[in-house]
Amino acid sequence: MRRVILHVDMNSCYASIELLHRPQLRGRPMAVGGDPESRHGIVLAKDQLAKKAGVKTGMALWEARRLCPEIVFVPPNLELYMRFSKMAHAIYGEYTEQQEAFGIDESWLDVTASSGCCGSSNDIAQDISRRIKKELGVTVSIGVSWNKIFAKFGSDYRKPDAITQITPSNYRTIIWPQPVGNLLYVGRATERKLYEHGILTIGQLAQTDPAFLGGLLGKMGVILHMFANGEDQTPVSRESFQAPIKSVGNGITAPRDLVSDQDVKIIVEMLSESVSKRMRASQLKCTVVEFFALSSDMEYSYGRQHKIKRPTNISSEIAREALDLYYAGWYGQRPIRHIGVRASGLVDALCPEQMDLCVNEVRRRKLDQMDVTMESIRSRFGYGSVRKGMMLTDTDLSGRAEVKDHEVHPHGYFEAGNRTGVEKYAV
Repeated sequence: MRRVILHVDMNSCYASIELLHRPQLRGRPMAVGGDPESRHGIVLAKDQLAKKAGVKTGMALWEARRLCPEIVFVPPNLELYMRFSKMAHAIYGEYTEQQEAFGIDESWLDVTASSGCCGSSNDIAQDISRRIKKELGVTVSIGVSWNKIFAKFGSDYRKPDAITQITPSNYRTIIWPQPVGNLLYVGRATERKLYEHGILTIGQLAQTDPAFLGGLLGKMGVILHMFANGEDQTPVSRESFQAPIKSVGNGITAPRDLVSDQDVKIIVEMLSESVSKRMRASQLKCTVVEFFALSSDMEYSYGRQHKIKRPTNISSEIAREALDLYYAGWYGQRPIRHIGVRASGLVDALCPEQMDLCVNEVRRRKLDQMDVTMESIRSRFGYGSVRKGMMLTDTDLSGRAEVKDHEVHPHGYFEAGNRTGVEKYAV
């Protein structure tokens, strides 16, 4: 039996939700983005009026304002968007248990087993579209197909408030003439490589020798060939599925350029505290610390990682490792705009550890307890109730750059799935 997969995408999700709560902005171009004063200058979502003016997601706020001088920027409210996402998933759950989120506003639904009681795939798609509009006040675009990749393409094909069916009889007509960059997981670098070899459309990708694509792009080239031919067999995860946490990280764009070691230390300490808190909440420790930086002109980036001897979730140890990576590769090169700290190689916090005679274990326990105590005080009295002394050396930087913990990272496409069929090609 051929599968029936829906991909539901809430149209201009953030902007649509904001307009529900800010009706006074209707009729004016509006975008959800960071605070221009703090240089969190990226457009996260835009309404239809801003879109018509040329504003695009990911565009710098100053560039969006240049294209659309009358645009209104609204700061993101992730808790509100998450609430709407949960309400949408509650509706999806009435049709299938197999629903897989792809970020806050997108989900795949496997409704193969639901057709007997809920009607055809088109009936289910129309019903979901109607209910989301009536019960949540926003619109969705839905792609319907027999695999996840083509269902995703269908939801992107017509917007807003549309349903597109991609079938074995029409996918060559609808999908194959489209630019190869419109296929999921064909990024800019991959698109550029394909263009260099005359592969401009999805159809040309589908008809290219998979062995050649494997030589050009590695195993991902073969996978993209399968995607283009509708051979994706990756399953839709069940609602309760949670992929194992592979890393915990945070990054921040500073309110001003970081031009000294002290500036970098302040931000790294704040990021490390956030990472430490989140690992502790999940009862994890890390064995690898990663550091990332982006220059103020956004032309140079630097990223390094280091495997540490002892698993840790102590903020000061994470910060020390991150700063060592900074000194080793970036130190003194140019002003920094953005910094990220990530912990990976995660292990259970209760796993036995090999003791080290050269490490002061009493001091480590005190540092760990200090983190726990600070988190406890902050949970009761707020983030600013207790801080490390260095934060007071630049209250403008440390105060305005407080790290938020509500970052959302979609699961990797293949985490719960498989790549059945790749092995038939010799790569």
